[in-house]
Amino acid sequence: MSASVDLRRLTTPQDLFQAAAEEVLRIATDAVAKRGRFTIALSGGSTPKNLYTLIAANASATLPWAQMFFFWGDERHVPPEDADSNYRMAKEALLSKVPIAPGNVFPVPAEMQVAAAAADAYEQTVRKFFGLAPGEFPRFDLILLGMGPDGHTASLFPETAALQEKSRLVVANWVEKLKASRITFTLPVLNAARCVAFLVSGEDKAAVLHEVLEGGAPPEKYPSKLVKPTNGKLIWFVDRAAASQLSTAA
Repeated sequence: MSASVDLRRLTTPQDLFQAAAEEVLRIATDAVAKRGRFTIALSGGSTPKNLYTLIAANASATLPWAQMFFFWGDERHVPPEDADSNYRMAKEALLSKVPIAPGNVFPVPAEMQVAAAAADAYEQTVRKFFGLAPGEFPRFDLILLGMGPDGHTASLFPETAALQEKSRLVVANWVEKLKASRITFTLPVLNAARCVAFLVSGEDKAAVLHEVLEGGAPPEKYPSKLVKPTNGKLIWFVDRAAASQLSTAA
């Protein structure tokens, strides 16, 4: 059974960050109460960065940091100190400001020279942490995602090879228009999560959000359409500008 879409329309970007921060707190608290830990995969991008900043400022006293474990849904093939690193962004905005143990943070080893080797190493890290048997996928409590103006999410870009991956957890995905490899979770990992939350803000996302949620184009052209948790929840946090081309009933 595929997840139904929980579309949450917020007025301003700040409202979006606040609503998403409250959801992270709720899911984290619930996961720790039920299973003793909370696993989250972070996203890069400006909208998640604002969420992390808000969490660091407002929720750091109430979150169960000792039972929280941080991963990344995708990463640029750059060292951790590079300005383009998703890990560096999350560290500066959130992780360096809260009482999180280094052992609870699992960055992608993107400093490795070969992107495919970094993807393999990260897959092994995830497999070991979750104690996965061959053929199993990890069940993250929450995976945060953004969406690009081309409809990509994580580093699953339109019509790239990684969209076809059915068995791997992490792959190096060559993106021709960027002339670069990105290291990314695969769709089976995204769709195995208990909850996936998209954060989409701004008028430049309005046309593609309409296409992803209401349009009829093939999903390979808009990979965000392919994110459909099989036994989990799918939440779209969108602000008024991003939602401006959606039908009022959506």
